[in-house]
Amino acid sequence: MKPAPVFYEQPPAADCACRGCRSELALKKRELASAPGAVWCARAATAVLAGASVAGTAGAAVAAETAPGPRPGTTPSASASQSAQLSLPTGHEQGKVGPLQGQGAGVQRSMGTQSLTRAQILARAQTWVDQRVPYSQSSYRGGYRTDCSGYVSMAWGLGSNQWTGSLAQFGVRIGKNDLKPGDMLLYHNSANPVNGSHVTIFGGWADASKTRYIAYEQTRPTALKRTTPYAYWNNSSKYVAYRYKNVADNGGGDQGGGSGGGDQGGGSGGGSGTAFPGTGSFGPGANNAHVTKLGTMLVARGAGGYYSVGPGPRWGEADRKATAAFQRAQGWSGSGADGMPGPKTWQYLVDGVGKNVGGGDQGGGSGGGSGGGSGTAFPGTQHFRPGASNAHVAALGKALVSKGFGRHYAVGPGPKWSEADRRNVQEFQRAQGWSGSGADGYPGPKTWQRLFG
Repeated sequence: MKPAPVFYEQPPAADCACRGCRSELALKKRELASAPGAVWCARAATAVLAGASVAGTAGAAVAAETAPGPRPGTTPSASASQSAQLSLPTGHEQGKVGPLQGQGAGVQRSMGTQSLTRAQILARAQTWVDQRVPYSQSSYRGGYRTDCSGYVSMAWGLGSNQWTGSLAQFGVRIGKNDLKPGDMLLYHNSANPVNGSHVTIFGGWADASKTRYIAYEQTRPTALKRTTPYAYWNNSSKYVAYRYKNVADNGGGDQGGGSGGGDQGGGSGGGSGTAFPGTGSFGPGANNAHVTKLGTMLVARGAGGYYSVGPGPRWGEADRKATAAFQRAQGWSGSGADGMPGPKTWQYLVDGVGKNVGGGDQGGGSGGGSGGGSGTAFPGTQHFRPGASNAHVAALGKALVSKGFGRHYAVGPGPKWSEADRRNVQEFQRAQGWSGSGADGYPGPKTWQRLFG
């Protein structure tokens, strides 16, 4: 007995003249028109072909408001990139402009008046990714429609739901090289809005050549964050970059430092002569030596508690939190303490000025206090961090052992800084009654003074 053939439903072809396809397209058009409150964006679909009965049938794809590219960890196939586009019946809106809906409607604000930092925009975008919010053109989350344009409306804190044809009015057009985390990349197909229109949140460059970036987007089946070819998987040349008009780029503590205006450009590292590498070196997707240097400087200034591993070259949430803690220690707030380093943060770290993080072992700079009886001045925080190897580390270890805080040494102590040194220092700091970042295991002037005094 022959097995029954397996059939897969095929989407009707727009250019097919057969009665079945024409009837199916007409039916879909009537269903769309009659759906209550229907809002339509273009969507991606690839025909699934199976069995000898459909061999040789051409696959069709609907160009999309969702990603035609692969899910994270996969590679787009040649057949997917070459698939023909099928336009949905025209005459239906891609998304309606309207107020917030349902839960969240009571918190409406005037459209586009909320000021947000870049970190806040990305944090808002991340919430739907974390919650795996399903894509829908008729559902709402916190008042916002859960399609691509509703997602950006939410991330930018707009007091309404917008669509790809209206989002541009809330932004300022910028060039590719001006892109920063929190900006948007928008493609609106004005000739046929349901065919390919889409928008993503730019999360930072994924490579130095600026050919890939981290995209936050609302797509089928759920919101996601992934590395994406610039500007998108398809219609790449048609995307336009915009910056939210009310993004908090200026103001706060870490602004205007060095030679660059605002939180941009140059700024020198003062005594060390290490120039600020620019804001583009930091943020989601960044992976470079500047991130490592930032992390090691932050660790040396008392922010080591934010790192469970590293610091390393790939920007992570630990880097942002550690930077924000250092900025707050300087008395900055708001957008000046958003965790994104600018010229002033960099200058303070490189020059060893300002206040350290935490309340225990502070005193800042490179020589806060002497060693008392030994007459040994504190040599500076830069000598005690991952990768450091010098006589000061060996002297620190010997002092810890003499005070009874050497239980984590399996060998040594020696001149190369290790996790055993950090743990022993941390126990000594806790014995002084310090806690939190004041007992992070990295010595400062107070730790040194009490060990050698």
